[in-house]
Amino acid sequence: MARDWRRLDESDVRVRPGKGTRPRSKRRPEHSDAVPAMVVGVDRGRWTCAVEEDPDRLVTAMRARELGRTPVVVGDQVGLVGDTSGAPDTLARIVRVADRTSVLRRTADDTDPFERVVVANASQLVIVSALAEPEPRRGFIDRCLVAAYAGGLEPLLCLTKSDLASPDELLAAYSELNVPVVVTRSDVDPAALRERLVDKVSALIGHSGVGKSTLVNKLVPDANRAVGVVSGVGKGRHTSTQAVALPLPEGGWAVDTPGIRSFGLAHITPDDIVKAFPDMKEMAEECPSGCGHLGPPEDPDCMLDELVTTGEASPGRLASLRRLLESRGKLEEYD
Repeated sequence: MARDWRRLDESDVRVRPGKGTRPRSKRRPEHSDAVPAMVVGVDRGRWTCAVEEDPDRLVTAMRARELGRTPVVVGDQVGLVGDTSGAPDTLARIVRVADRTSVLRRTADDTDPFERVVVANASQLVIVSALAEPEPRRGFIDRCLVAAYAGGLEPLLCLTKSDLASPDELLAAYSELNVPVVVTRSDVDPAALRERLVDKVSALIGHSGVGKSTLVNKLVPDANRAVGVVSGVGKGRHTSTQAVALPLPEGGWAVDTPGIRSFGLAHITPDDIVKAFPDMKEMAEECPSGCGHLGPPEDPDCMLDELVTTGEASPGRLASLRRLLESRGKLEEYD
């Protein structure tokens, strides 16, 4: 006979727990046997990893289920389990992602709330700019400098095509920032640049036509083949929409980043930039809350002007810093 529903209480109702509330039957494995590796390529759900940063030991890996949607990008130091032989048709698993020492981030534009990590753990950002054909874009250089300072990367300005134009004007524009500069030309080996990349992870960035690909081909023998090896073990081939790390013969890695049309800085605050200037950081802490450090009339109470008054900073250096701060609001597109 059917039970009278009026006589039922909570103890008569059986509720089956959902998947999210069921107690775990097993402890999460510690993966103490995980092999260290560096991510050198990403292609649609597959990551190419160099075991112990050895470019001759490339392994294709997938992200372990327990990592969920944890982002994994080129330059990340990871732990691998499973088949790490790198043999055809084998697949390892990424079970750990180490804390990052630096990050190169960008947004699609200055209103985009979503950050995109382009490269992790790079020690320096090589900003490639042509001196002619196309003309140098100081706005682009400034925004790359801002991203480098905010992300913990050391900037290096690389001026190409010096056989077509003099670098003097651009060198003067950045002299107060103490940014190291190398000057190259298409008909000469970039020896000075090569020396600065040895035993480092360096990200190269530049817009179309500045000669970045030409530099990469000179720095990495048979670079096109190397790109194919890195990406071919995944589901497709590397294109201009993905970063890829290429091993340098002298040691270290050159990360060829995708060509970009814009460099959004929505995730960066004025204080992020000033923190990269030790001679101004302490005084900036005396500024009123919300100070943009641009000086009058925007920020009439900015304390950075005191550094010039007392002789602790030159007017040119403060002006250069404020030019970087202003560049946050001047997004341009580069064809």
